[in-house]
Amino acid sequence: MERAGALIAASVLEPRLGPVRQTYARTGDFPSFTRAYTDVAQVVRESGLLRRTPWFYGLVAGAIALGFGGCITGFVLFGHSWFQLLIAAALGILFTQVAFLAHEAAHRQILASGPANDRLALLIGNGVVGMSYSWWGSKHTRHHANPNRVGKDPDIEIDTISFLDEDAAAARGLRRIITRRQGWLFFPLLTLEGLNLHALAFRHLLGGGKAERRWSELGLLAARFAIFVVPVFVFLPLGMAFAFFGVQVAVFGVYMGASFAPNHKGMPVIAPDAKLDFFTKQVRTSRNVSGGWWATWLMGGLNYQVEHHLFPSMPRPHLHRAREIVRDQCHTLDVPYTETTIWRSYGIVIAYLNRVGLAARDPFDCPMVTAYRRV
Repeated sequence: MERAGALIAASVLEPRLGPVRQTYARTGDFPSFTRAYTDVAQVVRESGLLRRTPWFYGLVAGAIALGFGGCITGFVLFGHSWFQLLIAAALGILFTQVAFLAHEAAHRQILASGPANDRLALLIGNGVVGMSYSWWGSKHTRHHANPNRVGKDPDIEIDTISFLDEDAAAARGLRRIITRRQGWLFFPLLTLEGLNLHALAFRHLLGGGKAERRWSELGLLAARFAIFVVPVFVFLPLGMAFAFFGVQVAVFGVYMGASFAPNHKGMPVIAPDAKLDFFTKQVRTSRNVSGGWWATWLMGGLNYQVEHHLFPSMPRPHLHRAREIVRDQCHTLDVPYTETTIWRSYGIVIAYLNRVGLAARDPFDCPMVTAYRRV
């Protein structure tokens, strides 16, 4: 795929997860809907869907606190038992649920004022989850501004996994080996993502990355690991402690990756200089996951990715109502609105990554075989 030119590279999946192909369309092929967002935003505001919902987030925080209390109780009662690994897995789930709250606080979905939301995101993002709020905030802001845009969205930049053909073709050494089968390796690799997120936090803060509250972030990270990691190695045998920590970060990494991956992977990729209106850009590059309340709880509201990208500060409980408004607008304007089941979304992600990975295969493969290879 060319990095230049006003093109949109869309990964189009055939029915029943058949072969994946890339199609290209000039920006002019997509009509501009400059008033589409203004109109739908007015309906959303008049419907009260941007109002804060402190009662909901209070209930979520209470449930998570009870979960942590249960884990602490179980940790004490199990003693030197391998049943401790169940506690480790539960902690991985709870840390991900807290990460969802940090994400929502950073988007100012929880509290009334911006500074209060920022402080909350810093406190639970660094102090509980173990990520750097400044690193994540910068990265995620750029993603929301230009989802799936080549050269501007950090979420499609190379990071072991290649999301663009040219990046896959440029892979060398171990990364090339991984890239060739990256779709099938994607979920196994997510077991390392928890460690990667912790390492990136320290690398960003100790390596001179931009951080207004660097020492506050470092202090919270240090306190977090002192509270959640040190006791594991103090009270458990060394081998069991390493197993406990490994299970916890593996579950955290897989859960985080499995919640964020369905949102944009395999959706249209926008060329660097393509010009699209806000509504078209956000809707065409985002994918919702069906399932209703259970999917909302499981994915922290990320299942309504279309609505979240259109209204980043909308509280989680209101996203399902906004979905109906946005779907009606898309139907009226004939704009594709993508929604699928969680399992099908994973199949799409795997197929897309495997197709991209073909660019890292042996260049002397028979073209006919490559053309008909099933991913």
